Amino acid sequence: MYALVYLGFARASAGWHAWSLMAVYGVYYGLTEGVAKAFVADLVPSERRGTAYGVYNAAVGITAFPASLIAGVLWQGVGSWAGFGPSAPFLFGAGLAVLAVVMLMRLPVKESITGME
Repeated sequence: MYALVYLGFARASAGWHAWSLMAVYGVYYGLTEGVAKAFVADLVPSERRGTAYGVYNAAVGITAFPASLIAGVLWQGVGSWAGFGPSAPFLFGAGLAVLAVVMLMRLPVKESITGME
């Protein structure tokens, strides 16, 4: 879903495209954000949950900076290089999302994590 929305942003040519895609992205985010935090809670003992949430949110925050920097460079370039334009960061994000899906599909599943026994 993330990759498709980002591909849509890369191809958007009208304001209503962006608004529609933002609505879809909002639904996607709403469906996944709580699941991610619940997964963090499932991975650690209850007395360590505060630390786990702190580490999780720190990791999200720390990775947001280089992601934004890469997006800016792809869009507007650096120095005399003019960059690739506004669709480039979205194409890059969609490509990374597809790569993540492929990598996750190849990852062996541990029974203890999935709850299957």
